[in-house]
This record gives sequence, structure tokens and C-alpha cells, in this order.
Amino acid sequence: MKGKMIQAMLLAAQGLRDLAAFAQDDATQNSQSAAANAKSTKQADRALAKAVRRALGKTPGFDVSGVFVKARSGAVTLSGSVKDGSQIEQAGEVAKSVQGVNSVSNKLTLFHGGNG
Repeated sequence: MKGKMIQAMLLAAQGLRDLAAFAQDDATQNSQSAAANAKSTKQADRALAKAVRRALGKTPGFDVSGVFVKARSGAVTLSGSVKDGSQIEQAGEVAKSVQGVNSVSNKLTLFHGGNG
């Protein structure tokens, strides 16, 4: 009787060890998949920000030198300053026209010059 009980306990322990190994393999695959997804998302965000900046740079009369563009999952944030007040709204419209942009947060300000 003791022998069968010990054998049953050993089988149960083996089953738990196999289950733990399976769970660990599954967790490793999930973390690798998440890391690859995060990397591709980051690349897509950079590409979108670059496309918006390129579109702003191609806009006649628009000085993009003081403008910073950040993109995250289709949401674009414009920050920095421009020399002409009309360029604030113009930048938002140009950004919205870029393929892949879902929303624009326009935080551009008017550059007044000087040191403070």
C-alpha cells in the first residue's frame, strides 16, 4: 500500500513539473512576442513622426526647424515653436493629412525671439 502511495505521489510530482515547464515555455514565447511587437510599434511610431516632419518640411513657407513631432499609435503631438501664428494651425492641418495619423495634439507656440 505504501509503495502505491509513493508511486502516486511521484507521478503527481512529475505531472506538476511538466506543467510548470510548459507554463514557463509559454511565458517565454509570450514575452518574446511582446518584445517583437513593442519593437515594431516603436519603429512604426518613428516612421510616422518622420513622415509628418517630412510633410511639414515640404509645406511652402513653413519653417520646421523649431518643430518637434512625436507619434504614438497614430496619435501625433506637435511641440516647439513657429515664427508665424498662422503656421500653428497650418501644422496641425498638414499633420492630419498624413496617412496613418489618427489624431493631432498641437502644442506649438509662437516664437517671440530673445533670451527670455
